[in-house]
Amino acid sequence: MSSTLLRTGLAAFTGLALALGSAACSPTSTVNTSAANGSSSGAKSGGSKSGSGSGSGSGSSGKSGSHTAAVGDTLHLSGMSTDADVTVLKVVSKAQPTDEFSQPDNGKRFYAVQFRIKDTGTGAYDDSPSNGAEVVDSAGQHYEADVNDTKAGQSLPAELKIAPGDSAVGFITFQVPVGTRITKVQFALDSGFSDQTGQWKVA
Repeated sequence: MSSTLLRTGLAAFTGLALALGSAACSPTSTVNTSAANGSSSGAKSGGSKSGSGSGSGSGSSGKSGSHTAAVGDTLHLSGMSTDADVTVLKVVSKAQPTDEFSQPDNGKRFYAVQFRIKDTGTGAYDDSPSNGAEVVDSAGQHYEADVNDTKAGQSLPAELKIAPGDSAVGFITFQVPVGTRITKVQFALDSGFSDQTGQWKVA
């Protein structure tokens, strides 16, 4: 329980700090990102990120995609302090909880996405990756990350630091309603406040 509270606090603190920093910047505009392997990603329009926490859905989001990559593709994303190549390596649509204390809410299931983040900029990556990740269902509902770990594999830490040229691999978990079909994974730097948002289509 203390580990979960600590991870939640760290993620919230980092996200707040980045949000305050972004307020001093000009409003974001729609940007198409280029995939490192030749594909293109989605884009984010608008200066805010919508959706409710811990896996509950919202009807709309500031993120919109004009081009979509697939699972396994790498997208190059730019942030305020550094750049990164981000890859969705694997999706586990029915991830199992690690123990009896880490159960999804009633009527929901865990959905886990494995990311690889490589710092390709000149500055260090210092962010809460779960704050910048969302999944989208076939009805357009967006679901934000959950703090629970699953048996899918090692999770990315709530606060992640990567030196230029280095990489980190880990899962981010979401809670989604049972029976919901997830169709997209989205990720942005700067706890979701970056101008650019990568988007991957999932089956």
